Amino acid sequence: MKVLTAEKENTESSFVLISERKVRENGDVSLKHMLVGHQKPVSIVSWSPDDNQLLTCGQEEAIRRWDVHSGECLHVYEKPGVGLISCGWFPDGKGVLSGVTDKSICLWDLDGKELECWKGQRTLKISDMAITSDGKRIVSICRENAILLLDREARLEKQIEEDQVITSFSLSKDNRFLLVNLINQEIHLWSIEGDLKVVSKYKGHKRTRFIIRSCFGGSDQAFIASGSEDSQVYIWHRSTGELLVALPGHSGAVNCVSWNPANPHMLASASDDRTIRIWGLDSIGSKSRNVHASRNGCSNGSSNGLIRHPFGRR
Repeated sequence: MKVLTAEKENTESSFVLISERKVRENGDVSLKHMLVGHQKPVSIVSWSPDDNQLLTCGQEEAIRRWDVHSGECLHVYEKPGVGLISCGWFPDGKGVLSGVTDKSICLWDLDGKELECWKGQRTLKISDMAITSDGKRIVSICRENAILLLDREARLEKQIEEDQVITSFSLSKDNRFLLVNLINQEIHLWSIEGDLKVVSKYKGHKRTRFIIRSCFGGSDQAFIASGSEDSQVYIWHRSTGELLVALPGHSGAVNCVSWNPANPHMLASASDDRTIRIWGLDSIGSKSRNVHASRNGCSNGSSNGLIRHPFGRR
């Protein structure tokens, strides 16, 4: 099995590295491409649904679409007078979604034609964004303690409101639940079908300085995983909220985690120790595969790469 990772080399870099590695083989990561073209630091990378293309977003700059296999820049998306702050793919891979510095959300086709634009308080300057698999609802952090649920077809809006500052969120595969990370070291599971309500809470991980991301995973997404500033990966039972295990292994803050969508027994974690670790069933015994992010000539900065998911630490 091969794993592709896309990562910023550090918060000041204006390029993205794509590396390729066979999970079951030993040895260093091989550099596949260095994607150069942004004039400002790269803040977000986002894989296309078929994993053949990549979106990169410069910090309040432009979005670039790349061919993963050739490293060619296929298109640049930008708006005169404003900067783009986040990016993501339409579920069918035929559209590009972005948050804009004027707090609007825009949708383009692949050739750069603007299809829709939602004005007003739609997104923060630094914002997570998601779209449901049917393409009908857009989810975005719209205020420090609120998440916007925008129904494109019905032209209706709902908002999730928290008492604490929201740092990130993750949408479930069935589009029915939202996992919301808060500044007070709690993760809340919201039901977003019908009446909006918190159905479970998860505690135990550490967060004082950085944005730490969590995800759904396992068979039927029955588990919740999160990074932590104490260098561990935390896993809870989704229904009960019980903390099942804290996996040691990293030597720096774990910024983000990503559960393999095809293999419910495989989990990836990315850390400031400049490694990506691949965890399997035997990982409960504290074993993991270790993917080093340092490379010859490119050894500065922290690893923010992750597998299949678009957001790194900001």
